[in-house]
Amino acid sequence: MGTRRRPRTARLDTRDRYGPRHAGPRRKHASRRRWPLLRYGAVLLVCAGAVGVTVPAGLAHTVDDEWDATSPFWAEPTGPAASQVRIWEERGREEDAAILRRIADRPTAVWLTGNDPKAQAEQVTRRAERAGRIPVLVAYNIPQRDCGQYSSGGAADAAHYRTWVSRAAAGIGTRQAWIILEPDALAQWASGCVPAAAAKQRLALLTEAVETFKALPATSVYIDAGNAGWIPDQHRLADALTRSGIGRADGFALNVSNFHTTPVTREYGDRLSALLHGTHYVVDTSRNGNGPLQEEKKPAGPEPGPAAGAGKSGAEPAPDQAPDRTAGAEDDIEADEADRATEDSGAPGPGDAEPWCNPPGRALGTPPTTATGHPLIDAFLWIKRPGESDGACRGAPAAGRWWADYALRLAGATPTSPPAAPGPPPASTPQAAPPAMRPKPTENTVPPPSTG
Repeated sequence: MGTRRRPRTARLDTRDRYGPRHAGPRRKHASRRRWPLLRYGAVLLVCAGAVGVTVPAGLAHTVDDEWDATSPFWAEPTGPAASQVRIWEERGREEDAAILRRIADRPTAVWLTGNDPKAQAEQVTRRAERAGRIPVLVAYNIPQRDCGQYSSGGAADAAHYRTWVSRAAAGIGTRQAWIILEPDALAQWASGCVPAAAAKQRLALLTEAVETFKALPATSVYIDAGNAGWIPDQHRLADALTRSGIGRADGFALNVSNFHTTPVTREYGDRLSALLHGTHYVVDTSRNGNGPLQEEKKPAGPEPGPAAGAGKSGAEPAPDQAPDRTAGAEDDIEADEADRATEDSGAPGPGDAEPWCNPPGRALGTPPTTATGHPLIDAFLWIKRPGESDGACRGAPAAGRWWADYALRLAGATPTSPPAAPGPPPASTPQAAPPAMRPKPTENTVPPPSTG
């Protein structure tokens, strides 16, 4: 597998980025900027809930005026952040609404949900195509998902998963999309938390999913590979990626739903890329403006996955039903505010001490763009939707639910980490293949999540 060349892509029109209602910030002379080279396609998953809070005086997003208004990715106009902005504007909370636009007006991934993702994938890709933008989708339905933790679930078995992937591909069709494939699936396999029976099938299922999505004419596929603080044995991770079809994919994804800074992630990603002969990757920068709550590395082990809910209850929609974010969004958010007040008892939850679960003091990171300044990084993306809960910890609603309090604090916080800057590529690219020996996975020892 040699060094990859970026495929030719069309130049996109920037005039419709915001539309008449959403006049967002633009760079000086932004109209003179040319689109960066793009790669075709990627898939991802997420959901929603809400509450209001006033950001303390003095908090300001220092990079707000410098973000790339020419990002080629699609921003969902009816997502939870956009709906919250509309509600706050109607209620006279203009300042809070303006701050929250730093999330609402920017492209975030759409997580494919439900037992049949075809309708949702088709709706999203059609809307993005009409807008002249590229949707980022997350495929998140692997059997034994998240090792029974906050985001547990997934397809019932391998047969159901193959059908689910085929239906998602049918919904995308010939339209352009970027696909983020199964956040945490490989890292949890490498950590040993996946039950033995499911572990034996997981890498083969990922390979088949890559092949199905890459058979489409305009998709790019990035296999999730965890984050810089999770799997220290990168040879094991590179072997898993090789056995999961990385040779056919466009690359791998790092830092999904996590907080590691871009320089730390870039160093980790470059080393992993070197083990894969220069494979490209993408980075989730949605919430890494201040880095993680705790910088020290944790021992390898299961790490609860990204939250991806489909409705107010957190349950998946019924088969053949994709969530409709265009109808009743205000009612959903207001109802979730009431739910939030009921759920927040003030008592510490099981994840309150975990740095990955709604940590305080975090900030938005580099906005989505393909102008990364690094030859191996194809894009900075917002894969995790800022403002959606990591889980029922620190007074938050259930995983995947919209939490306006947290969203407003993220959007108003001043990043302390430097903006992403170009970094040097790896000093050398090894020609030897990653180890072919697959370590034997262990039995699942992760207890079920607490429901208290």
